[in-house]
Amino acid sequence: MGGMNRATGEADVPPGFATNSILFSSKHAKIVGTREKNRPHPPLTKNSVNPARGRRTLPWSMISQTEDWRVSSAVEGDAEAISALLREHGPEVERLLRIEPKWRSIIDPLDVMQVTYIEAFLRIRSFDPARGVPFAVWLRVIAENNLRDAIRGLSRQKRPPPTTQMQPTNYEDSLLGLHNLIAANGSTPSGKLRRDETCQMLERAVSALPESYRQVVRSYDLEGRSIEEVTRKMGRSSGAIYMMRARAHQRLREMLGSESRFFG
Repeated sequence: MGGMNRATGEADVPPGFATNSILFSSKHAKIVGTREKNRPHPPLTKNSVNPARGRRTLPWSMISQTEDWRVSSAVEGDAEAISALLREHGPEVERLLRIEPKWRSIIDPLDVMQVTYIEAFLRIRSFDPARGVPFAVWLRVIAENNLRDAIRGLSRQKRPPPTTQMQPTNYEDSLLGLHNLIAANGSTPSGKLRRDETCQMLERAVSALPESYRQVVRSYDLEGRSIEEVTRKMGRSSGAIYMMRARAHQRLREMLGSESRFFG
């Protein structure tokens, strides 16, 4: 599955996570997840029972304890725990998005959140609760970065600089052109690498991207399709395409940067 599928409402999640663990309602952008795994939850006490209504309610201390448990589980790779966190905090992060009036007809808050959810799945293991930053703040920063990327891409759309999109003559040239775009320091592939080895490395990295990111990179960067063609092909807004492309390039930069011989 890739990104926000308008037909099914399912979200793209990276390998290693259960593909049915998080679903999104396209109408309300509400996350509907499966039950969390059968792992021990913080115990309920007698103070958690409301005798007037005969049902259990959670005091603030218990809510905080449950949040801490979910964050710890999510960082360990529990997809159900992060699904619960996104159900809890996603709607509020979306509500706090500030989209300027001139962009509101082009940028859908739902698109911003869908890319944000993908990034949350991809990056949750780098979240460190010990730093004291709440999960909701971390998620909001991701959403705001995605919104900025969408605005940046749309602002450049009318007058794109020459290096924004490659017009390759063959697939190998496309891969090398993509390298020039994502190289953090503007360098060329290390002289230790042959042209074919560079292409193979890039191809493996592109193939490892989440499906929606991979589709954007292949369609826009490698096949040279216009933004209008890519939006029609994927059924996504141009703002969403620019967000996913920026995140895909960041992901590729990280993956290739870990190859000690790649950048020279």
